[in-house]
Order: sequence, then C-alpha cells, then structure tokens
Amino acid sequence: MASVIRFSALLVGLFAAIASAVHPVDVRGQEFVDTVTNKRVMIIGADYQPGGQAGYGDGKDALSDGAVCLRDAALLQRLGANTIRVYNVDPTLNHDECASIFNAVGIYMIIDVNSPFGGESLNRDEPWTSYHKEYLARIFGVVENFKGYPNTMAFFAANEVMNDLKTAQENPKYIRAVQRDLKNYIKKHSDRPIPVGYSAADVREILEDTWAYFQCDHDDDQSRSDFFGLNSYSWCGNQATFNTAGYDVLAKMFKESAIPVFFSEYGCNEIMPRGFNEVQALYGKEMSALSGGLVYEYSQEESNYGLVEIEKNGTVTLRPDFDNLQAQFNKLDIALVQSADPSSTSIKAPKCDAKLISAKEFSKNFTIPAEPPGAKDLINNGIKNPKRGKIINVSETKVAMAVYGTSGEAIKDLSIRKLTNDDSNTPNGETTSPPESPAAAGQAAPSSSPKPESAASKLTGGWTLLFAVFAAVLTVL
Repeated sequence: MASVIRFSALLVGLFAAIASAVHPVDVRGQEFVDTVTNKRVMIIGADYQPGGQAGYGDGKDALSDGAVCLRDAALLQRLGANTIRVYNVDPTLNHDECASIFNAVGIYMIIDVNSPFGGESLNRDEPWTSYHKEYLARIFGVVENFKGYPNTMAFFAANEVMNDLKTAQENPKYIRAVQRDLKNYIKKHSDRPIPVGYSAADVREILEDTWAYFQCDHDDDQSRSDFFGLNSYSWCGNQATFNTAGYDVLAKMFKESAIPVFFSEYGCNEIMPRGFNEVQALYGKEMSALSGGLVYEYSQEESNYGLVEIEKNGTVTLRPDFDNLQAQFNKLDIALVQSADPSSTSIKAPKCDAKLISAKEFSKNFTIPAEPPGAKDLINNGIKNPKRGKIINVSETKVAMAVYGTSGEAIKDLSIRKLTNDDSNTPNGETTSPPESPAAAGQAAPSSSPKPESAASKLTGGWTLLFAVFAAVLTVL
C-alpha cells in the first residue's frame, strides 16, 4: 500500500512538473532547435526590463516580483511572444516564481550575465582591468541561478562592448575569454548545455568583422560564440523597404553563418507609432538564415520604445505599438517559421584566421587571455553558496492589476493560459485591446480567440507523456 501511495505521489508530481515545462533548446549550425521535437525555434519576442536600469538594485530586478511577472506574462502571451531578453538580474535573488510563470506560458528567457554596476561588466576602455576572479564569480552566479529553468534559452556574455574600430582592438579577445569561461562553467556544473553568445551594435564598419571574429573556431578552446545577437534599428517607418533598410545586406552577410544570428533588439522609433512592417521581412524567406528577433522594448521607459505604459501602482495601458506588433505577429506563417533546414543545421564554423577580418584596425589576435588567478578553481569546484533556481508550481493565473487597451477600455478577465503539452507560445490570432480601441480596429486579425487544438492531439500527447512517466516511476519503485 505504501508503494502504491508513493507511486501515486511521484506520478502526480512528475507529471505536473513535466507537463508545465518548455523543451530546452540546442544550437545546430545556424539554427536554434527544440531538443525534443527537432523543430526550429524562431525567436519571436521582446526585450524585458520594466523600470529600465532603475528597476535593478536594492533587492529587486525584472524577475523578482511574481505578481508583476504574471501580469506581463499574460500580455506577452497574448502578444504571441515566445522569448524575452532580460538585461540585468541579481544572482542572489529568488527568481523561481517569475521563471516558472514564463515557463508555464511557453516563453523562453535569454539572460544577460552583466549589469551596469561597477565590477559587473567588462570595461570597454580597459577590459583587462575588469576581467578578474570577482567578476567571474558574479557571472557564474547568474548561471547557477538560471541553469535549472528549462526555459533559460541562452546567456549573453556581453552587450555592445564594441561600438567603433577603436574599441574593436582589445575587447574581442576578452569577450571570447568570458564566453570560454562561461561555457566551461556550464559544462562542469549544468546538466544540459546552455548556449552563450554576444549582442552586437549594428555599426556597419565593424559588424561583419565582429561576427566573423566570434563565430570562428580557435583550437576548440570553447571561446567561440554559440550565437550572435544584433541590435538593429535600420528599418524606420512603414515607407522603409527590404533594401532601403539594409536588410538585403544583412541577409547576404549572414546567409552562410555557422551560428544562429538574430535581432537582439529592433524597432526604430523615429516615426511613431511604430507599424513594425519589418516583421514580415524578418520572418520571411529572404531572411530565413536569421533566427527572428526581440522588439525593443516591452515597457515604456525614457527612451520611448515601450509597447506598454506601466504606472507606479502597477496598472498597465497598452500603447498603439502593442496592437500593431500583435497584428504583424498574427500574419506570420508559423509552419514556415518553425521548419528546419538540414543544410543550415550542418554548417561548420571556419577556423580562425586573420584573413577573416577585413578592417585593418579590427583585432586579428585570436590568442585568448588565460583565466585570471583563482578562476580555474571557480570553474572546477563551483562558486560558494550559489542561489540555484528551480521550477515551482504556478497556481495563480488571474492578473490582479488593472490593464487597459489603447483606447482606455479595461481588458477584462486577463489571465495566463498554462500550456500543457510542453509547448512554446506562438502568435494565435488574438487581439488584446478591446474592440472599441481605434488602434485595434484599424488592424485586421485572423481571429479573436486562440487557435484550436484537436482533441486527438491533446489526448495522444497526454497519454504518451503519461506512459513515459509511468515507466520512469516504476523504475524508481
């Protein structure tokens, strides 16, 4: 009887845990791939940093308040996002609730390991002064904090450290050193690979050299990027085209990339509200070598890029940009977006060579700095007293704060929709702003309700999973 009770408890616990988790993602050639379904994972999402830099510090960050994350996850899920990028996180805080909420709604997280505070990022003017044991301990802490969440998609080792030829002389090798150290730490202390890469500014005089420098293989020393992010704002307004925005140049540049390339930021705001016509180009056939992108940014901050306006009391009002982006996402051909190209997944990285670099002033030195004193011990034995995150049950689904559409009409009964078949979120035809909203009325959407899933597929998927868990539990017993 005790065995039966123990079996039942394990079965319920394991089934609940497995059913609420997205599949981890792997890198294969120039694509991100779902490790279970083997479908391509195309990034559809937004950069997420409510409060901007002011939202980090004093015991808080973007993923430390469960009620806030529940509210934003509900809106991002309706938007059609499957990924967020989070810039500044505190590795000493508990992120279980927020990570579990985003996981439950099928949204991956790409985490920046650095922060704007002193000693928590590379100093672009003198990178050797900031590359030390204490810095590495801090970024390894971020790995420890987020490695246990299956929806942790990747880590950014650095963001826009280089913004001209002058900063492209000493920094490249130090960025590769940080990538090496992160990847070696993950290999030692994580039960699964987690990709590590770089987010670059779209400065055309150094862009192609930056990508070439980071993607090449140097004696298999683990320092190469697993992926390459590009912060691109070249498509401005609805009058822009594939060619005038320079997307033709980017498509040609990255066509034979050996690693995934995606827009880690995009969405020029010179003309407001933004129409986001570039979405159809970014996810179209001509840009199929790229892996999607992240719109800058979810919340309205000083730089005026927000999809939503967040008040001090926690209420949210959608901006026209939200409605326009949602309408663009709803037009995407998801079957095309998720289709993997066997020839793209088998591309091998070139060997590092000075011939890969075209600019005279850009570094051609591929001798990566050795780990600083004490770093090997951290990598081999782990950091002291890490704060390790884990997925927890998400019981609350209804959003407590008031949320309003672009016309000021309240959005009623806003809640998250927990995905039950290990799915990632996709655009599904929803229109979030109430019909009275002029902005929403001006954007046609295929449907006002989520796309249906056949009962047969639900039943088959559920029973397949159940039998798998049943076998695992029998083994334990």
